[in-house]
Amino acid sequence: MALAGHGGRPPRRPFLLGLLSGTVYFAGTLYWTPDVLRTFGGVSAPLAVFAGALLVAYLALFPAGFAAVTARVAARNGPPGLMIAPAAWVATEWLRRWILGGFPWVQLGSSQAGVIPVVQAASLAGVYGLSALLAATSASVAVGIVGRGRVRWAAPAGMALLVGALVAWGAWRVREGSLSAGGPTIRVALAQGNILQHQKWDARKAERILGTYLDQTRDAAARGASLVVWPESSTPFMFEHDRAGQDAIRRTVREAGVSLLFGSDQFEAGKPPRFYNAAFLLAPDGSTAGVYRKMHLVPFGEFVPLKRLLFFVAPLVESVSDFSPGRQAVVMPIGANRLSTAICYEVVYPDLIAAFTARGSQLLTTITNDAWYGRSSAPYQHFWMATLRAVEQGRYLLRAANTGISGIVDPYGRVTAMTPLFEPAVVTGEVRFLDNRTVYARTGDAFAWACAVGALAAWFVARPHKTRSRHRR
Repeated sequence: MALAGHGGRPPRRPFLLGLLSGTVYFAGTLYWTPDVLRTFGGVSAPLAVFAGALLVAYLALFPAGFAAVTARVAARNGPPGLMIAPAAWVATEWLRRWILGGFPWVQLGSSQAGVIPVVQAASLAGVYGLSALLAATSASVAVGIVGRGRVRWAAPAGMALLVGALVAWGAWRVREGSLSAGGPTIRVALAQGNILQHQKWDARKAERILGTYLDQTRDAAARGASLVVWPESSTPFMFEHDRAGQDAIRRTVREAGVSLLFGSDQFEAGKPPRFYNAAFLLAPDGSTAGVYRKMHLVPFGEFVPLKRLLFFVAPLVESVSDFSPGRQAVVMPIGANRLSTAICYEVVYPDLIAAFTARGSQLLTTITNDAWYGRSSAPYQHFWMATLRAVEQGRYLLRAANTGISGIVDPYGRVTAMTPLFEPAVVTGEVRFLDNRTVYARTGDAFAWACAVGALAAWFVARPHKTRSRHRR
């Protein structure tokens, strides 16, 4: 095949085509990063664009690697070799989650969020299973175009049967509804304060900001909510280090008789002192029932990776808060039940959410501040990626976002409540604490591991033959 190169040379053309495709893919989905860096990072427009381009160029390496592997296997095995594509794609996506701390944003499978019958496959193999399904479908179409003989129709026909079976099973799974039928019910509320980013740490507005959330909490209690969730960093002060603010929150919780989950920065004295992006759960009596410290920090938002190499974005480095990561996937008690929370973009890490359910979480929550993203597509990307975690783990998921999108998602990925962007809102609804575990919750990323091993093995097996030249005298 022409794509694989000639004479045993590396498949440069497939790699470059993959790099081009990856650049289009990530430039089209992460176009908002330069504006975030410029607006909130204090970086000049040219430097912001350059930094955003570097991110896109780095991420494009993964589709490039996928293309190189697929072309090499196809060169050795002909058109049927294209069916290595799902394993190769998942392998590169899985690597993208781990390398340099990981950035598993906009994985291919997340495009199926909201396609309810199809997305049920995530309960079997996670978002990686959905990515594999899409890659396999595309590969089968390619085989149908370039293949010969039986394989030309066998590959697409086989995939059509597989997709049809998965859709039918997914529809049956949702119709059966066994996951959401059991478990104790609780009425919950999500508080969306709609505090603009430039106002969050303005001392002159602190009283109004806190008052907004306290009023929303009272409103939620009046609607019968037993659990109220505020967004990430919702308090305009460090909860444990502002006596007046802390007392006001605890008093409101006691008067309303609700449990309250909210985000606030946390300080730990020591040498050196440490700052954490944390979530606190208060019991109805106002006492602290649990604390979770964010484990996956946002690069260029909460820490700067490779500071010495990125000296050219010095204003950004100086403006970023230097947070420390938490070390444990904490599950917090709410009465006789247990819940967990992911802070901000932690929710795009499937294995972290799986760690929460492995520790006994019966209800998933995520708190975030998406005000950074403005009215771009980023808040929508973030929200819909979060819905996949509900399907993967077979749990209800609550999402409280400062400026939206806040919402409630059932264990099948169906959104039962959803707020608009940049509007204050209080969302209420009923959810259940659930104990059943999905196949993915039990097996974790075994499917992704298998794809990685399969793709690596196929790469080595498909190594080009060495040719020996013979000279006659």
